[in-house]
Order: sequence, then C-alpha cells, then structure tokens
Amino acid sequence: MVESEYDRYDAVGLAGLIATRDVPPGELIEAAIDRVESRNPKLNAVIAKCFDAARDSVARGLPHGPLAGVPYLLKDLNTLLAGVPATNGSRAFANTIPESDGILVSRLKAAGLVILGKTNTPEFGLNICTAPKLFGPSVNPFDHARSAGGSSGGSACAVASGMLPAAHATDSGGSIRIPASNCGLFGLKPSRGRVPLGHDKAEGLAGFSVAHAVTHSVRDSAMLLDITHGPISGAIYGAPDTQGSFLESLEGDLPQLKVALCTTGFAGEGIDPRCKQAAIDAGVLCESVGCTVKEVTPPVDGGALREAFDVLFSAHIASVVLGVLSQYPDRNPDMLFEPLTLACTNAGKRCTAVEYVEAVGRIQRAAQDLGRFFLECDVLLTPTLAKPPLKLNEISMTCDNWSVYLARMLDEIPFTPLFNATGAPAASVPLSKTEDGLPIGIQIGAAFGREKTLLRLARELEVVSPWHSRI
Repeated sequence: MVESEYDRYDAVGLAGLIATRDVPPGELIEAAIDRVESRNPKLNAVIAKCFDAARDSVARGLPHGPLAGVPYLLKDLNTLLAGVPATNGSRAFANTIPESDGILVSRLKAAGLVILGKTNTPEFGLNICTAPKLFGPSVNPFDHARSAGGSSGGSACAVASGMLPAAHATDSGGSIRIPASNCGLFGLKPSRGRVPLGHDKAEGLAGFSVAHAVTHSVRDSAMLLDITHGPISGAIYGAPDTQGSFLESLEGDLPQLKVALCTTGFAGEGIDPRCKQAAIDAGVLCESVGCTVKEVTPPVDGGALREAFDVLFSAHIASVVLGVLSQYPDRNPDMLFEPLTLACTNAGKRCTAVEYVEAVGRIQRAAQDLGRFFLECDVLLTPTLAKPPLKLNEISMTCDNWSVYLARMLDEIPFTPLFNATGAPAASVPLSKTEDGLPIGIQIGAAFGREKTLLRLARELEVVSPWHSRI
C-alpha cells in the first residue's frame, strides 16, 4: 500500500479493503511493519515484536472475521500472548513467557486481527506517564519532550503516530483515557465486566481494571467492543446485555440527551483554564447536535475516592510484589522493582483489613450516588485531565514516597478514577488542542452498561467536528 492510502482508513476501512480484495492482507501487514520499524526508534511505543508470527498467520490463512487482516498491538500489562514476554513493564517479569493466549487475545485473533507485538507501559501501570526502567519512555508524537500518557502510553503513541489505526489498552484509573487525551485519540473505558481482562482473571484491582482499546475512529472502538465483549467462565461481574451490536448503535438519529457539564475537580483539584474551556466548548458542540446541557456539581466525594484509591492500589501492588520477593528471597528488591513500586508496597503492607473493607465501602457508595445521578441525566461531561500533556518525567517512578507521588498523580486526573471505582463507562474524545497544537480531550461518562449512549454521542461529535482523516 502506498503511504497515503494506509493513512486514509481506520481498522474497519482496512478490513473492507481486504474483504473486497483491493489490498492483499500480506501487503497490509508489511505496510504496518514498515511503519513500526521506521517510526518506533524515535517514539519507543513498541517493546516486543512478533513480525514473523504475524506473517505466518497471514500465510496460513486468516479467520473470516470482521477485522480479518488488520494489524494490531497489545499492551504489555496483564495480557497473555503465547511466546511473547508478559513483563508488565517490570524487570521482575522480564522473562515471564506465557505458553498460551488469554481469552481476550483469542477473541481478537478470532476476529482476524494480526498481532504485531506489544506496547510499552509503566511498571504495573502505576504511572500516568509511560517510562519504565525496563524499556525507557514512550514520547508524545505531537511533541517528543512530552509524555504520551499512561499507562497505555505505548499503545496511544503507536496509534497516534500512524503505525496502525487501533491498539489494545487497559484502564484502572484512567489509563485508556489519559493517553487518548494526550495523543488526540478516542479512548473508551467500557463498563466493568464488559470485556475480559487479558490475564483471564475474574477481577483486577478490586474491580477498577478494564480492557479495551485506543482508536482513531469511534466505529473502530465500537467494532472492537463487538468482537471482545462477553463474560468468561467464572466471571464475578457482568455488564447488562445489549440489543444489537455496538457498531449498529452508531446509526440512526441521536437521542435528545441530557448532558451535565462539570469543570471543577471532584476533590477541589486545580484545572488548567485550557482544559476547562475544552469541556465548555464541548458542551456548546453537544447543544449544536440537539443535546440539552446544564452545568452541575455531581454528588461525588472526591476526597473519599482518593483515600480508597490509595488503599486499594497499594494493597494490591503489595500483594504482587511480596509474592515475587517470597520466590526470590536472595534477590535485591531494588534490582527487581522501581523505587515507587517498593514505596507503594510498603504503604500497602501497613493497610489493615478494616481499612480495605472501608475503602471498598467508599467505592460502593460512590457507585450508588453516581447511579442516582444518572437517573436525572444521560451523560456527565468533564475535562479528561487537569492539564494538557505533561513533560517527560514530570511525574516519575523514581520517587520513593508513595503518599507524595499519589497526591501529585491524582491531582492530574481528578475526573477519570470515578468511573473505575463505580464501574460505569467513560470515554475521552479528542475535541480540542492547545495554542501549540497539543491535544486536549474531554471526558463523557454514562450510567453502568450505557456504552451505546457514549458511542452514539461521540460518533455525532466526530461527524460535526472531525479530529482525523481515518473515517
């Protein structure tokens, strides 16, 4: 494929070219490989390559799936791809190689996607910047001195730089939406239990963790949700069944949605005026497509959420790290884990069972409060982040004080963790830029199970205010 042709199409469009035999799948995969090889050295988005396996899968014949022949990348966090290291961005797992694919990866392959490799992520996804000691930083394609975001920074960097139209991502506190905002992409965090996690476990981080993708187009996100959603055996969470496909939900007239606009941090965090204005402008755009928009203060106890985030994350990280250290009692922890990870572990070790139960209670109350809030409106519209993309290493895991680090990080993401705590869906939509051309996303969230509401609204915004050429 000539370069201009590759840039014109999203994943659904590329699949259409292959289905009509306008482009051979082998040629498409080689175009994607060329992009990775030529662009990755400056960006450091892709940290594991399986090009030969990708070529072999095309040569053997691909499944007759809706995305047959389309190149794809997997985030290297809690996602099992047979024969490829599952490092989680950590030196402790650098040599951990799964023998089989996880269920999520199997569903992606069954749809015909061709896996080219894995993308960069901070150690255990603990940073909103992607710069693990194991692999080094992924930079923002719009400004190499700035962060692509985290923890799905490698995936967002790869997609935004044009290596491929979409990539796998995960989200435990905003990790799909943060890099989507930083890199000018659409990033949907599905409802809890909608999509299986990549390591086949029933739960991740007390239910905070979900898996999906970062994409250029809304329809790619909808299609990827269609091919991956559905519970696994032993699932402890389940999102409501939906009638019709997510892709089909993009068609038809946009309902007259009630949009609640909030530009104030849930715990009083400071918000950059440019991010506030992006949300206000998005509200005006929503009104232009028939929505009613009202500025509100949601019933969210941001301080309680920050406290719960602290306990739940540190306790879970401590469990992982202490489990590894028990297997290698003679190894120096500093040679296995980054300073922040060890500081987080120490904080988690101090948590009591009562504190953990109280933290779970806080997020359950938040879910109840948000559920009642969505009885009065359809969509909550906020900035995605408190600021435009940060400079590289502005938030660094070389910090050895968990409390200081966590407070600094949460100040940057006042709006995203709410939807992980409650399990409700939310998406970052790339509707604004700074005067220097850096992307600024706005977040739209809806009631549990209402991804179709978000997809339909995002698609309407995409039509009236296009953010890319891959339509």
